Amino acid sequence: MHMQKSSQDTPVNQAQTVKIHAYLAHCGVASRRRAEELVSQGKVTINGVKAVIGQRIDSEKDAVAVNGKLIQHAAKSVYFLLHKPAGYVSTTNDELDRPTVLSLLPKALLSQVGRLYPVGRLDIDSEGLLLLTNDGALAQKLTHPRFEVTKTYYVQLDRQPSGKALSHLHRGVKLKDGLAMVDSIDPLHENHPVDQVWFSLTVHEGRNRLIRRLWERLGYDVKRLIRVSFGQFSLEQLGGKRWMQVDAPTD
Repeated sequence: MHMQKSSQDTPVNQAQTVKIHAYLAHCGVASRRRAEELVSQGKVTINGVKAVIGQRIDSEKDAVAVNGKLIQHAAKSVYFLLHKPAGYVSTTNDELDRPTVLSLLPKALLSQVGRLYPVGRLDIDSEGLLLLTNDGALAQKLTHPRFEVTKTYYVQLDRQPSGKALSHLHRGVKLKDGLAMVDSIDPLHENHPVDQVWFSLTVHEGRNRLIRRLWERLGYDVKRLIRVSFGQFSLEQLGGKRWMQVDAPTD
């Protein structure tokens, strides 16, 4: 007897797939939380087989249905660079009713392109470059540790760090979730007041609040944190604008 195979039966490259609840959110079916509820209630199928929480799919090959209705992926992938200011959360909605990064885009644009979500989040106090897209596969690739996508930040500290502290950053700093280190760190003097301490710092990890936690562990306070590059994208591309649409990354 012929049996249908689910995406769980076939090995997949996780860097090229997305979790089912994220896929449903990307398609505009529901929020991620609500999508997980739909999965747990048995209302979602993948290739005719009931989905399970955390299951990954290939959006180009797998047939996903909710309540028996086939779900179509977003018609066209779009990509926007955004200069996030402090005071905004990098989510599509917020339970505390804080302003989200989506509120920085025109409502007419959001209506036209449909659901967007941020890639490579910045905490509410941080500033700088953020990518917004509906391309789940790209988002997974940009944030998956396997690809080691580099990110560069400008960091203002409360005081000049010691040589020992800088050495620790290169050799590794022990955090609660393991050893972490930077790829490079250089002082910044140009365009900054002499009484302020700024550094350019590059990492390829994507742990939550990694830059702030590194400096806090060494005993320093981060006064400002600005992401200036993310993969092949840079804040300079915006040319002082709040946002702009760009082509898909090529690497």
